[in-house]
Amino acid sequence: MLFESEIIERNHVQIIGQGEQTLVLAHGFGCDQNMWRYLVPFLTQEYKIVLFDYVGSGNSLKSAYDASKYSLLEGFAQDIIYICETLALQNITLVGHSVSSIISSIAAVQRPELFTNIVMICPSPCFLNDPPDYFGGFEKEDLQELMNLMDQNYLGWANHLAPLVMGTNNSEVLTQELADSFCSTDPVIAKNFANATFFSDYRSLLPKISLPVLLLQSQQDTLASLAVGEYMQENIADCQKIVVEAYGHCLHMTHPAIVAQHIEHYLRDNHLE
Repeated sequence: MLFESEIIERNHVQIIGQGEQTLVLAHGFGCDQNMWRYLVPFLTQEYKIVLFDYVGSGNSLKSAYDASKYSLLEGFAQDIIYICETLALQNITLVGHSVSSIISSIAAVQRPELFTNIVMICPSPCFLNDPPDYFGGFEKEDLQELMNLMDQNYLGWANHLAPLVMGTNNSEVLTQELADSFCSTDPVIAKNFANATFFSDYRSLLPKISLPVLLLQSQQDTLASLAVGEYMQENIADCQKIVVEAYGHCLHMTHPAIVAQHIEHYLRDNHLE
């Protein structure tokens, strides 16, 4: 177990707010904790907010990066557990964006006693199509081409992926911010995380989730369709799904007030505050 100061440095942990309920915000692939700044102001009056960067992202301690550990999502989940244990956090709601919804679920399955519930924003347990029963949105060949583009033209890859993720109907400023975030990540680290994100299949994890789940998804999301959300709701024992009239994969950036409102209502209605 690392000391608190080591955890704070390694994952650039920031704690704000004074509420009794703790929200641990886990950022998505190619991002960092800075992407939560649109949502955080709506939550700090009621909750304690814990922000962090995965090792290899943002202002984390890059020397702590272990390519083998972080080749699987379990490596990231272990870091969430370490953060919560080391900081002795209590009454924890895990809020995960995209792949971090699954990372948070792994942590919750491994250590359910640490957490109260999970909020998933635009999640997907598997981005690959597996006909006839599951359509994650992508053929393996398409994702492999995207990975090849990372090797051949990293800047081009970032500028291609950002509008796909953000949604073309949303602000160009937000799309450029996401592209810049992709570009700021070390290409080797980004590719390792991308492999763990886009080629993994965690559908079998869903029935093992024992905590209550709030699932927020966009009406139109290239990376996580409505069918994916329905599949997740059907396979998670206690899952409340809300579809937001929005485009894109980053609801916490494009519609932060709506996301905050749904989180607050969910925690209050379920007596989790």
